[in-house]
Amino acid sequence: MAGHSHWSNIQVKKGVADKKRAKLFSKLSRYIIIAARAGGGDPITNLKLRYAIDKARSVSMPRDNIERAIKRGTGDSDTDIMEELTYEGYGPGGAAIFCDILTDNRNRSSGEVRKLFEKGGGNMGAPGCVGYLFDRLGVLTLDQSTVGEDALMELILEAGAEDLKTEEGQYVITCEPTIFANVQHALDIAHLKSSSAEVVMLPKALVDVDLEVGQKIIRLLEHLDDHEDVQNVYCNAKLTSEMATE
Repeated sequence: MAGHSHWSNIQVKKGVADKKRAKLFSKLSRYIIIAARAGGGDPITNLKLRYAIDKARSVSMPRDNIERAIKRGTGDSDTDIMEELTYEGYGPGGAAIFCDILTDNRNRSSGEVRKLFEKGGGNMGAPGCVGYLFDRLGVLTLDQSTVGEDALMELILEAGAEDLKTEEGQYVITCEPTIFANVQHALDIAHLKSSSAEVVMLPKALVDVDLEVGQKIIRLLEHLDDHEDVQNVYCNAKLTSEMATE
């Protein structure tokens, strides 16, 4: 089972591009599209959509933007169909990098992301080249002040979750993607609000890199994350705060 340090690792410098309001709304709109496509447009029955909407509202995303994204996800809009893809490749030092993509033009996205890899000192590889180094898992976090650990453990095990760890005042719950909604529902029934709830790619093992290589990797991850079509970026390098560059 992936440990909590893996969750910390993929959060290093994640979301730097979100400082720009327009790009933040674009990312969140696509997140809503994915959720609506996967589970329908009703946030009452689609918990993933509900959390996506809550996330959008937390940064004052306009209601019209949210509604348009829902319609686009459910196919009720006349706009182009969005396609979910994954791109894989290698960063500086041979670090494995995995990207979730949502695009209306795969040829454009492929060419642009490939260039970002190359400019960042890496290269985009063939499908499956690094995917086997990651596990796709549901990860939910809660503030430790909201519930006792024993009570939470009992609750999530009954819902089918696999692991519970603590990290910096947060509980980190991991589960298989197939029962992710069950765990979300169990928390909802117990009136426990998660700080975050996503299905992510966690590295099976972290790879040590030196300071210089780590800085190059983080710059590449930032540039990939800044691309409009890239929803999430994951890496198996062990990155530290000292490697973070402005």
